[in-house]
Amino acid sequence: MKKVIVITGPTGVGKTKLSVMLAKKINGEIINADSMQVYKGLDIGTAKIKEEEKMGIPHHLFDIKDVHDNYTIYDYQKDARIKIDEIIKRDHVPILVGGSGLYIKAALYDYRFNEEEYHCEFDDLSNEEILNEIKKHHDTDIHVNNRKRLIRELNKIKNNSINKTNIMEPLYDIKVIGLTTDREKLYNIINKRVDIMVNEGLLNEVENLFNQNIYSKAIMTGIGYKELYKYFNKEISLEDSINLIKKNSRNFAKRQYTFFLHQMNVNWYHVDFSDFNKTVEDVYHDIKDFLVNK
Repeated sequence: MKKVIVITGPTGVGKTKLSVMLAKKINGEIINADSMQVYKGLDIGTAKIKEEEKMGIPHHLFDIKDVHDNYTIYDYQKDARIKIDEIIKRDHVPILVGGSGLYIKAALYDYRFNEEEYHCEFDDLSNEEILNEIKKHHDTDIHVNNRKRLIRELNKIKNNSINKTNIMEPLYDIKVIGLTTDREKLYNIINKRVDIMVNEGLLNEVENLFNQNIYSKAIMTGIGYKELYKYFNKEISLEDSINLIKKNSRNFAKRQYTFFLHQMNVNWYHVDFSDFNKTVEDVYHDIKDFLVNK
C-alpha cells in the first residue's frame, strides 16, 4: 500500500519546521493540510510558510484559491489525492502537514461525498435553534437575527458531514505524527505568536482585505481576520481584538486536541523546544522504520 506521512497537532507546536526538516531526510514533498492556507493573501494570519523557509522542498496546495472562492473539504479531498499520487509516482514521500483534521481524514480515508451540495431552508427550526446546531460544531459570531447567514452556515456544516462515518478504511499506509507540549506552554506560545503576527504586519494584511470590502467565508471564519474586522468596523478596540484572537486561537487548539485524540491514530511526540533537532531525530527514527517496512 502507498505510504503517506502526516504531521499534525495544535496550532503553534512546530509542524511546519518539522515537516521541512523531515522532508530533507526522507526525500519528501509537503502537501498543505490547513484549510486557511489554500487562500492567496492570507499569509501572516495563517502563519503560512515563507518562501525562504521551504529550503527547496516542493510545497503543494498553498495559495491555490482566491479569498473570494469557496473551497470545500470535497474539493480538498480531490486535490490532495491527486498530489499524493503524483508525488508517489516520483518516488518521493507525500507529507501532509496541518491542523485541519477533517481535511486530513477526507484525503486519506474512504470518505464519500456527494458532488451536489445538500441544501435546506430549515423551515422547522427557529433562528435560535439553528444557532444552537451550529454551536455544536464550532463557535460563531453570526447574529441570531441574521437567518440567511445562519442557514448558509448550517448547510455548510451539513455538506461537510454528509456521507461520512467514523468507521472508514484508509486508502494509504499512514503514519500520523502529532506534536504536543504542555498546555500552559502551548498557550504561552500561541499568545506570543499572535504578538509576533501583529509586529509582522497582520493589521495591514487584514486592513487591505477590509478596504476591499471582502466578506467571504474564509475571512469571516478565519481566526485573526474575523476579530480584526470587528476592530476595523469599530465594534471593539484593537486591544480587545488582539485578545480575542489569542482566546479564539487557544480554544481552537483545544478543539484540535479533542479531534486528534478521538478521530485519528496519532503517534504523539512531546516537542523539545530547547533542542528541536532532538524532536526531529526521534520522529525520523520511527518514520525511517515505517518507510522501509513492507
